[in-house]
Amino acid sequence: MLKRFFIVISLVVFAYLVMPTDLSAQQYGFEGTQVCGTCHKTEKQGQQLKIWSESKHASAYKTLMTEAADKIAKEKGLAKKAVESPECLKCHASGHDVADAKLIGAKFKVEDGVQCETCHGAGSAYKSLKVMKVREDAIKNGLIVWKDKAEIESKCKTCHNEQSPTFKEFKFEEMWAKIAHPVPKG
Repeated sequence: MLKRFFIVISLVVFAYLVMPTDLSAQQYGFEGTQVCGTCHKTEKQGQQLKIWSESKHASAYKTLMTEAADKIAKEKGLAKKAVESPECLKCHASGHDVADAKLIGAKFKVEDGVQCETCHGAGSAYKSLKVMKVREDAIKNGLIVWKDKAEIESKCKTCHNEQSPTFKEFKFEEMWAKIAHPVPKG
């Protein structure tokens, strides 16, 4: 029990440190998968856009538009439909709570669900090829790069956890194998 408590506290602290709490203070804007996909769809880049588009992350928002999702939202005491509830959107839609329209790129669509920028940071300042060619520059401009699988797993568990009303055991290695998207060496 105590171990579970410390795990939950660790995840909360991690989420606080990684995710902006005041999105009006956010300095980078969301561009969306179409922008990221411009470069990340090729074989040379590991067909990352294809991996994402075939994943459940790409349809996460759409699951909130179902009667089943609305039933769950109602059972949880939410006043709005699932697709309108911040409690649901926080894990099903990138950029859903960005109030400043200047931080939403022309090609960004919240309907694209859990997008590249959910894990890699809002990309307005690092999206250009010039910046992306120098990893340190991309990181300085908002790109989030995870140092190891433990960090990745921790990020995943900010949504894939017991607080989710549809949570089932989260098997990180199995799930990561489905969405891993490294750039091929060579």
